[in-house]
Amino acid sequence: MAIDKSLEGKVVLITGASRGIGEAFAIRFARAGAAVGITARTVHEGDHRFEGSLDSTVQAIRDAGGTAAASAGDLSSPEERERIHAELVSELGPIDVLVNNAAITFFAPVDGFDLRRWQLMFDVQVLAPFHLSQLVLPAMRESGEGWILNISSPAALHPQGPPYFSGGGTVYGMCKAAIERFSTGLASEVYDDNIAVNSLAPTGLVVTPGVKHHQLDQRIPVERHEDVSVIAEAAFLLCSSEPHELTGRICFSQELLAEFRITP
Repeated sequence: MAIDKSLEGKVVLITGASRGIGEAFAIRFARAGAAVGITARTVHEGDHRFEGSLDSTVQAIRDAGGTAAASAGDLSSPEERERIHAELVSELGPIDVLVNNAAITFFAPVDGFDLRRWQLMFDVQVLAPFHLSQLVLPAMRESGEGWILNISSPAALHPQGPPYFSGGGTVYGMCKAAIERFSTGLASEVYDDNIAVNSLAPTGLVVTPGVKHHQLDQRIPVERHEDVSVIAEAAFLLCSSEPHELTGRICFSQELLAEFRITP
């Protein structure tokens, strides 16, 4: 992992970084010289049925000469969110870049969807990004710049039909549509503070452990799959550009990189 130092001196907080897209984000930002703070629920390998953990992400970064720290917790809890933020600030310093990536997802039709699961999805995917943004904004304003990136999905787009494909993803789409509207609204509020806020979704399907668990990779042709490095590079672009020049965007990874002629 080569370190290029383009984000040296910056502190990045990434949620859901024990595996998959969040892990790729953590490694990409560490390669740029940032001190990376990560959070998720899986601390050690073997704690979860999926491969990946906070320990392994932190160790991979440190072994390559980067700086990383972890604070495990449940993002559905406001007290836990405050504790995670406080612990990582204490260890690494005030947050310059916040990447809201964590998600918990259930797929079921609306008429059979458990309301407790509905609440949990909104707590993790919508309320947590909102609250964490509130927590990091004062330090960003004080430093005179900052970046907030919210990870979305093509599921936020309205279904096209008839005929329709029904995969039980209505609640997931609601969460992602909400986070996109939050991104553009917050971007307008903090523009004068030199803080960029954007939303980013993969253009194709990134085959993460969660995607495999829900068998989504079997529904999408292989030619529409996307390597995780693509969205990681797009995230880095959005969080390293001048805040006034690249903000308030609802982005798709491949289209964004093509716009700036960047190859992961």
